[in-house]
Amino acid sequence: MTPPARASRRSVLARAGFADLSGSSEALDELAALTQIDRDALIAGAARAADPDAAVRGILQVARRDAVPVAEVLAEAQPAAHLWRVAGASQGLAEFLLRHPDAVRELRGAGSRLPTRDEMTSDLRAAVGWDDHVASSDGEDAWVALRVAYRRALLRIAAYDLAAPDAVEVVAEVSAALADAAGAALDAALAVARARVSEGVGARGLFPAGEVAQTRLAIIGMGKAGARELNYVSDVDVIFVAGVADDASLSESRAIDIATRLAVQTMRGISSFETEPPLWEVDANLRPEGKQGALVRTLDSHLAYYGRWAHSWEFQALLKARPLAGDAGLGRDYVDAVAPLVWSSSSREGFVDSVQTMRQRVSDNIAPGEVDRQLKLGPGGLRDIEFTVQLLQLVHGASDSSVRAGGTLAALDQLVDGGYIGRADAAAFATDYRILRVLEHRLQLQQLRRTHLMPEDDEHLRVLARATAFYDPAAGVAGGTAVDVRATWERVRGEVRDIHVRLFYRPLLSAVAATEYDARALTGAEAHDRLAAIGFRDAGSALRHIAALTRGVSRKATVQRTLMPVMLRWFAEGVDPDYGLVAFRRVSERLGTSPWFLRMLRDSSGAAESLTTLLSGSRYVGELMEWIPESVAWLDGGEQLRPRAYEVLDQEARAIQSRRTSFDDAMRAVRGIRRRELLRTAMGSMTGDLTIKDVTTALTTITDVALQATLRAVRREVVPEEHQHFEFSIIGMGRYGGAEVGFGSDADVLFVYRAPDIDPQVADRYARKIVTTLRDAAEDHRVPLELDADLRPEGRNGPIVRTLDAYRAYYARWSVSWEAQALLRARAVAGTRALCADFMAMVDAVRYPAQVRPEDVREIKRIKARVENERMPKGVDPSRHLKLGPGGLSDVEWLVQLIQLEHGHRVEALRTPRTLHALQAAYDAGLLAEEHAQQLGASWRLATRLRSANTLLTGATSDALPTDYGELDGIGRILEYPPGSGPLVEETWLRTARRARRTYERVFYDL
Repeated sequence: MTPPARASRRSVLARAGFADLSGSSEALDELAALTQIDRDALIAGAARAADPDAAVRGILQVARRDAVPVAEVLAEAQPAAHLWRVAGASQGLAEFLLRHPDAVRELRGAGSRLPTRDEMTSDLRAAVGWDDHVASSDGEDAWVALRVAYRRALLRIAAYDLAAPDAVEVVAEVSAALADAAGAALDAALAVARARVSEGVGARGLFPAGEVAQTRLAIIGMGKAGARELNYVSDVDVIFVAGVADDASLSESRAIDIATRLAVQTMRGISSFETEPPLWEVDANLRPEGKQGALVRTLDSHLAYYGRWAHSWEFQALLKARPLAGDAGLGRDYVDAVAPLVWSSSSREGFVDSVQTMRQRVSDNIAPGEVDRQLKLGPGGLRDIEFTVQLLQLVHGASDSSVRAGGTLAALDQLVDGGYIGRADAAAFATDYRILRVLEHRLQLQQLRRTHLMPEDDEHLRVLARATAFYDPAAGVAGGTAVDVRATWERVRGEVRDIHVRLFYRPLLSAVAATEYDARALTGAEAHDRLAAIGFRDAGSALRHIAALTRGVSRKATVQRTLMPVMLRWFAEGVDPDYGLVAFRRVSERLGTSPWFLRMLRDSSGAAESLTTLLSGSRYVGELMEWIPESVAWLDGGEQLRPRAYEVLDQEARAIQSRRTSFDDAMRAVRGIRRRELLRTAMGSMTGDLTIKDVTTALTTITDVALQATLRAVRREVVPEEHQHFEFSIIGMGRYGGAEVGFGSDADVLFVYRAPDIDPQVADRYARKIVTTLRDAAEDHRVPLELDADLRPEGRNGPIVRTLDAYRAYYARWSVSWEAQALLRARAVAGTRALCADFMAMVDAVRYPAQVRPEDVREIKRIKARVENERMPKGVDPSRHLKLGPGGLSDVEWLVQLIQLEHGHRVEALRTPRTLHALQAAYDAGLLAEEHAQQLGASWRLATRLRSANTLLTGATSDALPTDYGELDGIGRILEYPPGSGPLVEETWLRTARRARRTYERVFYDL
């Protein structure tokens, strides 16, 4: 049994975060004896560490070698806290202290601030005996001294990092300090290299000291080093640029030879194996031609290569180029010279696709077992953020110099200010980037080795969590669990991936990159000529609209300036660029500063291009969108352009009406629903989300709901409470009855009522009042809805509304053939359900007679010929009339209706108000040949689509196919023909109509 005192000591260690209770307890006793520090104080200090066991082991090993500096540091509160944190987070730094125990004293002045570049440079220069760019020592001791001095700086950086209350907040400062330390190390290594290759200075000298002095060598930092975003242990990507000092007699080729030797020695001084381990790999593979290319080139040689041979990814890499070490003037010359090439690279053909492909290639090359652990390369990792930011910079930076920062976080801020990325996305990216970098830093600190893989086992995750969690100084204990850090990792990678996919692959990037530079910054006469050249008819007005949209310093104007060049090109590709731009301005002004609008256009997949297509291709859409600007949001997903079901719309209408006490308010609400759904259907039709069947069904449903809601409100206004059993219904006729409504179609209707218990004169007064009020209330000046009752018994000469019994009596005694024919498309659409059912049962006997008299058939054929001759508008070419012309809607519908009259009684499938359904039924019953059915169906569908497309294009209803090829082209584009297809649209209709007419003449007069 364990003695109580021993058990108590173990529980204290467990609460402090120790795992190896026995081993650590013995180590603490020994450390206390060596340093004369109280054991409890040591335990309290170790509790601050990410790994208390490792911290005690590491510090004990150092104390065994030299206890004096360790005891000095542990005796002081702040330095002791730094030592515990460093030793508990980094075995690599603990091993460095074991090799150099006196370095422990560096922690006395550490933690409160980071070492500056000047301080680190001074320390490293002193370590190698720097004198006018040449080290006084060229032996192996110089490399060792350099590396020790570098790691002393690294120790101070780590102490500051680990002491920060929030590591996420200081990660950018830490990364910049690490990059500065790398630059200082390269500078010192180059000084040693100059000593080693100079005759008379170093024993191994190969070149005269004077020639070496005349050789200029700039070390350009690339990647994270160039962006001042370096990790604790990372390859330092560099490019070497050589030159000759002014007034030097040295030849360029000789300078290249010397500079190459200097570069090789510099790399070895950092990366070769000595008694002090290497610092990191100096990677020069981003140079022209990569590993196969010359290690060192002159500036002119670099520019010649980039101007002719460079790939797109090389310009992406150069975005972060920065003079890092060596000749600062030559370095600045290099960066200034390549910058124009970098910022014009996005105009290269396929640039955006190439960057996107490269990112995918990086992901594809990750080992399958590492994909979900990769902080750097995997989905949702650092590369997703970096590639997204760099692509946005390269595309937009071509014309906007304010977004050219080398660092990721600084670039994000610039992209937000420029309106190229939303604030929310940028804030999430910035926070997630910092979190990922902290995780990466803590993992690399552990062994001072390059790694980007999240641990898998719980113990390593626990240590990582304690190293990265928020630290509470009052508690004096590091916190965090494996569950905490795993949850953070999963949340961050999911959020990063989502934003990356939305921004990195958005179509607007490719469009901006493909837009000519001149189109982004046009002013004055040049702008006028440019707009006229790309298709704007009134370039002057277009300029005024552009100025109104982009003027000012507001965020809205900033984003508009980003969008406008690309949208102008898309408008110019449309049917009517001028109207499209005007409509866009109106919609933008109506939406005001709504943040979602411009964010959606900028970030959504295809929304901006779809909007330009709609506005430049349809006045119908443009005029409605001006009234309902929030409809732009529907372009963010095709599902929002799908028609709403009758039940959904009817429920909405009922709910709205129940909240409106005023009749006028209720009617405005109903008109609002109808306008909104007409716009939704029009947009869906033009974007290709809806078929012609979807469109006609949706338009019919919208009309049904509007009439039902209007009738409901009118009844409440007209019929007193005591007569609420008064029955009234609306019967759809014609194309409306057949559920084949097009944009701009009238609604053919019949009105019927029944009131057996009400005085007939009172009931008739109610009915007429309902009709009058209904027609007035249904009228909408924006999208007219005319209720046409001309198909009622006796036509315009008959009563506007009748009782059911009056209809029954009339049809039984007076009905003529055309009235029976008209009833073939009758459909109950609104009103009292029982009355609707009784009316439809009554008319079935009329429209589907057991026997059709020959004289009735002859009368129908005679009337059809009269309609063709008498109702054709004057001056219209009959062949272009989609309704009454040869092969048009009338030919198909009259033929189908004659078949229904003659065979509907025995063929149940023919009893439908829908033309195409009846046509299919006639074919199925063997009443029409397959070829004839196909030709008639093709003509009917095309005529219907052409009529709707014409209304969408012009905003006006017409049954005639336009003669203007510009309008025909607009109709063709709505029907998904390629641009410039006006003649093809015309030819297609005339050919289709001719075939349908031949079939009509062959079949109709034989029936």
